Amino acid sequence: MRAHANPRSLLTPAMRGVIDRMARAGRPPMHALSPQQARAFYEVGSGVLDIPPHKMARVEALRIPTRDGAELPAELVVPHLKGVDDAQMHAPWPVLLYLHGGGFTVGSVATHASLCRHLAHLAHCAVLSLDYRLAPEHKFPTAVNDAWDALQWLHTQAPALGLDAARIAIGGDSAGGTLSIVTALQARDAGLSLRLQLLFYPGCAAHQDTPSHKTYAHGFVLEEASITWFFNQYVNTPADRDDWRFSPLNAPDLDGAAPVWMGLAECDPLVDEGVMMADRFRMAGVPVDLEIYRGVTHEFIKMGRAIPEALQAHQDAARALRQAFGD
Repeated sequence: MRAHANPRSLLTPAMRGVIDRMARAGRPPMHALSPQQARAFYEVGSGVLDIPPHKMARVEALRIPTRDGAELPAELVVPHLKGVDDAQMHAPWPVLLYLHGGGFTVGSVATHASLCRHLAHLAHCAVLSLDYRLAPEHKFPTAVNDAWDALQWLHTQAPALGLDAARIAIGGDSAGGTLSIVTALQARDAGLSLRLQLLFYPGCAAHQDTPSHKTYAHGFVLEEASITWFFNQYVNTPADRDDWRFSPLNAPDLDGAAPVWMGLAECDPLVDEGVMMADRFRMAGVPVDLEIYRGVTHEFIKMGRAIPEALQAHQDAARALRQAFGD
């Protein structure tokens, strides 16, 4: 991506308004907080611009066991479908395993509940949202292991939950997108078939050295200092950054991975590495559907009250899920 003399001029009026309101509110940057403060702050603020949550036909709290004996909270939601008879309602549901964003440090099932319900509603599928363990209490690669353990559990337990083990997709935003790519590659290696990788602005690179990281380092919601802060919570040593499970662009082989739908924000430090990841998938023969939403920033998909592009991205992602599931 070429540098832009005035990158702020690329923002839509609505997006510029959101950023200006954030600045006037004097919200503290993540990197100025402790991880615990940052989590609380994110939990409180996450719903301010999000759309109201859809009512679901079924909401079920689950506990998912991990390899080290922990149990991860998760929430399964199943939508209401108009004009569908009871027999069809009880047929096995296709399911999206959703991994939330938040720099591996903040975020939860609760912060992404509206998004997951809207995707379920639009895509006519179940969504299982996972509370993987967060840094710094749980360093790399705990979140990676949790995501893979959850996918294996979902595949095994799907019939008992009324879900279709043959129609599973994985997805997430930001750090959750990173985890989704890594988990999809582990699934490929294990012979576990996935229908789709649903990726909202995933982190893909080992280092913040692309042009977009420089262009959008300050004043575009996700600040460079906060990215560094997030990663420093998560990694054990600088060498972890070069591990492909942290940086999927470093994965040696992408052949045979599940098809990809990727939605990026134009004014996002992560946009260049997202495009690079999409290109690498394409070069490996993986089907890729890439959408770049103009004039918006990181986190825009959770701003549906204010940012029309958020609702468009939800629709586009849901369409990709419906097609992948054969609906």
